[in-house]
Amino acid sequence: MARRKKGLSSEDRDLWDRVKRTAKPLAPPKLHTPSSEARSPPQARPERTPPDAPASIDPFRIGQAATAPSSPQPRHDLSDRLAQAPIRMKQTAHRRMIRGKLKPEARIDLHGMTLSEAHPALVDFVIGAHARGQRLLLVITGKGRSAAAQEDYGPIPIRRGVLKQQVPGWLTAPPLGPLVLEIREAHQRHGGGGAYYVYLRRPR
Repeated sequence: MARRKKGLSSEDRDLWDRVKRTAKPLAPPKLHTPSSEARSPPQARPERTPPDAPASIDPFRIGQAATAPSSPQPRHDLSDRLAQAPIRMKQTAHRRMIRGKLKPEARIDLHGMTLSEAHPALVDFVIGAHARGQRLLLVITGKGRSAAAQEDYGPIPIRRGVLKQQVPGWLTAPPLGPLVLEIREAHQRHGGGGAYYVYLRRPR
């Protein structure tokens, strides 16, 4: 048996050369690169203000004047509110009362008392007068400190005429509310702004 020579024959080499000329090289694999949109950092979303967040406060400089004056006094004067309240008693008796032509049947002077002293004294006075069948009462509160003495430089200003402000509320709240028909500021001959007319309902 004849031994085969190492290497390709000339025919095999020619065939291989033809095959190489027809072959196309494979394209190199593409590496995956993120797109420009993916590479760009995400844009921050606008922050939403919580509904319960406190309102922003404008900067304030020490010594700057306030834009609107504040006052501890009520926005509507108590005398005006009482004068404009609906009339529940007879019109003729009401006109005579506010003109000072009706004489009070009983009176109490709360001037100078503390709130804790004045409230029970007023309750006892009104209940007793109603039980006796009296109708028109005079409650003296005083007008409070004078305007000159009203200057208060403390952190919590004190309202002028505390009793004057409190008495109408006491007269409309239990236990006195069901007994009282009308509350008006007194005529000048009976104390003016320092006193109240209290007109009671008829006892049952």
